[in-house]
Amino acid sequence: MMQYRTLLALSALAVAPAAVQAQAADARVATAVDRLAPRITEIRHDLHQHPELSNRETRTAGVVAAHLRSLGLEVRTGIAHTGVVGILRGGRPGPTIAVRADMDALPVTEETSYPWKSTVRTEYLGNQVGVMHACGHDVHTAVQMGVASVLAGMRAEVPGTVVFVFQPAEEGAPPGEQGGAKLMLDEGVFNGVRPEAVFGLHTFAQMEVGKVGYTPGPAMAAADRFIIRIKGRQSHGASPHLAIDPIVMASQAVLSLQTIRSRNLSPFTPSVVTVGLIRGGERNNIIPEQVEMHGTVRTFDPAVQDEVERRMREILDGVTRAGGGSYELQYDRITPVTVNNPDLARRLHPTLVRLMGGSNVVDVPPTTGAEDFAFFATVAPTFFYRLGTTPPGQKSGDHHTPTFIADDAAIPIGMRTMTGLVLDYLRTGAAQ
Repeated sequence: MMQYRTLLALSALAVAPAAVQAQAADARVATAVDRLAPRITEIRHDLHQHPELSNRETRTAGVVAAHLRSLGLEVRTGIAHTGVVGILRGGRPGPTIAVRADMDALPVTEETSYPWKSTVRTEYLGNQVGVMHACGHDVHTAVQMGVASVLAGMRAEVPGTVVFVFQPAEEGAPPGEQGGAKLMLDEGVFNGVRPEAVFGLHTFAQMEVGKVGYTPGPAMAAADRFIIRIKGRQSHGASPHLAIDPIVMASQAVLSLQTIRSRNLSPFTPSVVTVGLIRGGERNNIIPEQVEMHGTVRTFDPAVQDEVERRMREILDGVTRAGGGSYELQYDRITPVTVNNPDLARRLHPTLVRLMGGSNVVDVPPTTGAEDFAFFATVAPTFFYRLGTTPPGQKSGDHHTPTFIADDAAIPIGMRTMTGLVLDYLRTGAAQ
C-alpha cells in the first residue's frame, strides 16, 4: 500500500506542472481574447456584408492574407484558386498542427435583422441571386483570424508550428470547376508543413451560445450527387399514346428511389436519397422528350454508398424499360464521411471541459449534412467540433436558409476553445 501511495504521489507531482501550465496559458489566452474580440467581431461584420460564392472569394482572401501578414506569419496565397495559408512557427520545438476555416458564402437572399446584413447580388448558374453567409463561414474565418492573432502574440512560448488554412469552396465548386479541400490538398497545401492533426469548427444553429459539442467517430455524412436524364419520345399532350412519356417515368422513379432507404437498407443504417430538382417540358400541351432530375445521397458507410448507387441503376433501368424509354445516370461521390478520430477526441475532450465546464460540452448526434473538411483526414487525424451560435431564448433558421443567424457572442468562445485545443495538443504532442 505504501508503495502504491508513493507512486500515486509521484504521478500527481508529474501531472501538477502540466495542469498549472495549462491554467496559466488559459488565463493569458482569455486576456488576449477579451482584448482582440471587438476587432475580430468587426472583421466578421465586414465579411458578412461582403459575402462571396465558392471559388470567387477574392476580397475575402485579400482581407485574410493582409491580416496574417500583419501578424508576421508566413503567408501563401492562390491555393485552390483563392485559398490562403498562414504559417506560425513557434519559438519552441514541437509538432505541427493545422487549423482550417472555410470562407465561401451561398446563393441565398438574407432575411435577418442584422444592421450589417448582406445586400450583395450576383450571377449564379445564369440567374441573379442574393449572396449570404447562411452557414456561418464568416464566423469560422473571423474566429480563425482571432486564433492566429492570439497565438502570434505568444509566439515565443508556442511549442511547434501552426498552419492556418483558409479554404475556399467548401459548399462545392461551380459546375465545370474544381475547388475546396481536395483541390487544396492536390495543390500541395501542406508542402513542407505536414501536420500531425487537423482541427476545425462549425457554427451550429441548433445549439445556443455558450455550448460546444462534437460527435466521436463518424460525425457528418458522405455526400454524393446524381443527375438522371430520362429519355422518351415527344408528342402532343392530347395524343399520349404516340409518346413515350418521360414525365410519367420520372414520377415513378422518384417514388421508387425512396424504397432504397425503406426496403433495401437496414432500418438501423442511416442514409438519405433526395431528388431536389426535376426539370422537363416547355408547354402545357406537349409531352417532352426528356426529363432531368438532380439529387443527393447521404451515407456513413462506403458499403451502403455502393448499395445505394447499385439499386439506383437497377430501379432506373426497370422503370424506363417498362415505360419504353431509356436513362442516363451521372453519379459523383463528392465528399467522404467526416470522422472525428476517436483517440484524438478522447485526448481533447478534457480541454473542452476545462475551458467550458462539463455541462456545456454536448454530445452531438451524427448529422447527414456533409463537410469537405473530411478530405483532411487523408493527411492526418482530424477533430471537428460544433460551436453554439444561437442567442439564448431565440431561434435561428436552419443552415442554408435566409433566416440563419449566428450571434457575435460565439466569436470569443470559438477563439478561446480553438486556441486552447491547439496549445494543449502542441504541449503534449511529443508525449502521445
